[in-house]
Amino acid sequence: MSTACLLIAAAMSLSVTTAKPAVQARKKSSLDSLVASRLPALGHRNWIVIADSAYPLQTSPGIETITVSDTQLDAVKAVLGQLKKAKHVRPSIFLDAELTYVPDKHSPGISDFRKKLDGVLKGQPVQRVLHEEIIAKLDEAGKAFKVLLIKTPHIQPYTSVFIQLECGYWSDTAEQEMRSAMKSGGR
Repeated sequence: MSTACLLIAAAMSLSVTTAKPAVQARKKSSLDSLVASRLPALGHRNWIVIADSAYPLQTSPGIETITVSDTQLDAVKAVLGQLKKAKHVRPSIFLDAELTYVPDKHSPGISDFRKKLDGVLKGQPVQRVLHEEIIAKLDEAGKAFKVLLIKTPHIQPYTSVFIQLECGYWSDTAEQEMRSAMKSGGR
C-alpha cells in the first residue's frame, strides 16, 4: 500500500473514532441549550414537563411539545440544572401519585427508576397528584401561559415530571405576608 493510501486510511480511521463522542456530547448539550434558550422568556406560572413517550400531544395553544433522545432521568437532570442557574424562577415539582403504586410485575424496572428519580429530586419538595389532575392543570395553564413539554423515549407509566415555575426572587412566605398586610391595610 502506498504512503498516500496509508495516510488517507489513518485519517479516515481518526475521523470515525472522534465522530461518536462529538455527536454524544452534542445530544446532551442540545437539551441544555434548548432549556437555557427558552428559560429567560419563561416565568412565574409557566411549566416545564419532562414526559414519557406515551404522554399525549395536548392541543392547548400554549403547550409546545418537543421530542428528545435523552433518557428521562438525563432530561430531568438537564432541566433542573438549568433551573438551578436561573435567578428569576424556581421549580415546584409534581409527580403522578400513581407512580408510587406501579408494580415491577407490570412495568419491569420501575422500582429502580423510582429510586433513581428520588435521587435526582433529592432535596426538592415534591407534590404527588393524580395524573388526570395534572393534565387538567396543564391544559388550563396552556390557555394563558407557556408550557414547554419535553417528550423523551422513556416507556414506563406515570414517570413524567411536571415543574411549575415559581418566582425565584419572591418567596411564598413573602407573598402571604404581603397579602395579609393588604387585607389589614397595614405595611
